[in-house]
Amino acid sequence: QVQLVESGGGLVQAGGSLRLSCAGSGHTFSSYAMGWFRQAPGKEREFVAAISRSGSTLYADSVKGRFTISRDNAKNTVYLQMNSLRPEDTAVYYCAVRTTGLGASRTLTDFGSWGQGTQVTVSS
Repeated sequence: QVQLVESGGGLVQAGGSLRLSCAGSGHTFSSYAMGWFRQAPGKEREFVAAISRSGSTLYADSVKGRFTISRDNAKNTVYLQMNSLRPEDTAVYYCAVRTTGLGASRTLTDFGSWGQGTQVTVSS
């Protein structure tokens, strides 16, 4: 059974940086594309970034140029480096495994085995 644990969230001022980590266990981590999504209060969960098995990446337009997704298969971990944070980036951030295909995807329903989430709060 796939298990994902996110960490690295916290409170940061606008313009600051955070690095989120998502550690996986229970599956062959390197065989799967991975994704980060976020959910703000009262809003639907939305795509942030994804990375394929080979390292190809996709980003939401709202984070492109500010966020970087990467993976370390030896450590079974995917990262989300977040720079130039804005108050509108405030949300619970979730990582997930793509369960419907091999490449990076923006589609929420392509992903399963969600982590518990980590809170990111950006103050103005």
